[in-house]
Amino acid sequence: MKLIERITINPNQCGGRPCIRGMRIRVTDVLDLLGSGLSKEQILEEMPDLEMEDINAVLQYAASRFDHPVLPAIA
Repeated sequence: MKLIERITINPNQCGGRPCIRGMRIRVTDVLDLLGSGLSKEQILEEMPDLEMEDINAVLQYAASRFDHPVLPAIA
């Protein structure tokens, strides 16, 4: 399984927000924990259903969402 395939989107679950492997653990939940300073290992302790690959998939997914070109306006 590719990392990005661990991220699932179901319109009937969590308001259609991206989740991890169909569970009700949202990508933003993991990003919030990382942003608050928890290590990957601490997150795995807090959420035993997660795997290290899930956290790596969250980071890859987030990075792909922010990788868009910015085209300068022509004056």
